Amino acid sequence: MAIQRILIVDDSPTERYYLTDILVKNGFSVSTADNGEDALARIKADKPQLILMDVVMPGANGFQVTRAIARDPELKDVPVIICSSKNQETDRIWGMRQGAKAYLVKPVDAAELLAQIAALG
Repeated sequence: MAIQRILIVDDSPTERYYLTDILVKNGFSVSTADNGEDALARIKADKPQLILMDVVMPGANGFQVTRAIARDPELKDVPVIICSSKNQETDRIWGMRQGAKAYLVKPVDAAELLAQIAALG
């Protein structure tokens, strides 16, 4: 089933706008959350088909939220792509270990993001 509903989790309004703009222009339906707790509530309510997750946020960070999603029987099928300014290889490895399907470094390249979504769809 092709991915259509995407949840963007990022505490930066600029980053949420940038990613939303790319996705909406390419036909995706987008919802947003600005922290990990809000994200978990929205995921359970809306059941997005993909989550774009920031790492550095107030409260629970993106690694913790990704791990919570991966361990939840109801949510574990929802793929997570981490989009972070943390660009170290150790961050990428840790993100993948938490259950992320991909790890993109900000500023996210639109073509790369769309290719990752297509690969998951």
